[in-house]
Amino acid sequence: MFEKEFENLLKDQIRGASGQRLEMLQRDLTGTRKMLEVLYPVLGTLDGLILEYEMVSFSGVKIYGDVVHLDLRIWFEEENFLTHAELITRDRFTFERSRVRSVTISDYMYFPYSRDELEKKPEFCQRNLHELLARTTNSQYIELLKLPVYEREVLRCALLRDKAFLLADACEWLNVTKETCRKILRTLETKCYISLVGGGPLRCHGFIITPKGASLFHRFSI
Repeated sequence: MFEKEFENLLKDQIRGASGQRLEMLQRDLTGTRKMLEVLYPVLGTLDGLILEYEMVSFSGVKIYGDVVHLDLRIWFEEENFLTHAELITRDRFTFERSRVRSVTISDYMYFPYSRDELEKKPEFCQRNLHELLARTTNSQYIELLKLPVYEREVLRCALLRDKAFLLADACEWLNVTKETCRKILRTLETKCYISLVGGGPLRCHGFIITPKGASLFHRFSI
């Protein structure tokens, strides 16, 4: 399951990349793959992740993150001791400190893992991420991230609409056929994230997001 998701993620992001980011995506990503393989059971999905995330630092230089989760604002790094400590130059060491500051100022949580602990202590790495999510993120929001992309998008659009929506609206949001959209809406209704409004037992006039569905978007713990 993970291998297929990772391959699809990588192919999709290579298609949308250019310049230096494209070059980095085409390099050996063994370390990144290992990190995501370890964290996958915690995240439950690779949706929302950006590989080799590109950002301009506060010094004006482009910097890249191994993996960034845009929704959770987590900047994951896989660091090999040989390249990040033993053989690093003073200038590179200084640049890396500046890089971390830029990431933090941009409101990302910098969350590095060493290659050694990913290989030797995967359960410890997973517990660390569990703890971070438990302390910073509402549990309902985690459930939102685990939903399939189409289901999340329907809920997001329904929340922004703030009133009842029709099957045709959902089809337009997702750019899918009516039959596919009906299946998605039925699933969301079964999960009690949306409810029917108007109509009769055989035909409804519309749908509306439920309080349970809206609560999924409450990101931060109180």
